[in-house]
Amino acid sequence: MTASLPVFRWRLAPDGYATRRQLRAAGLRPGGQEVVAQLERPRRRREPLVAYLYRVDRAKPVRPMTPAKWAALAMANAARRTCPACRRDAGYVIPPSLGMCTPCAFPDNNAPEGASWNSSPHTAR
Repeated sequence: MTASLPVFRWRLAPDGYATRRQLRAAGLRPGGQEVVAQLERPRRRREPLVAYLYRVDRAKPVRPMTPAKWAALAMANAARRTCPACRRDAGYVIPPSLGMCTPCAFPDNNAPEGASWNSSPHTAR
């Protein structure tokens, strides 16, 4: 015999249940507990959106960031901003579609339409 989760309609879950995002906003985390229920939001001609619910009374506080975690996060963000071609900090996250900073991707300044983050196809030329 398989046990199924209780299903609630969107915005009609009883008190005491929360999604991961709601737990995080309250400074909590699921803490290893299993999903206890789910929400379903119906959509036309598609599968319903599903959100999993956890019990708030079993949730644990979020672990605090340590100095080592802060340092690792700063290094990871710096790596996302560093251009692999010129090895400079671009000042923004390098777009994966280009794989390098804009000056390295378009050295002759004849960037194709829509290549610049500030350009718009509707601007006057």
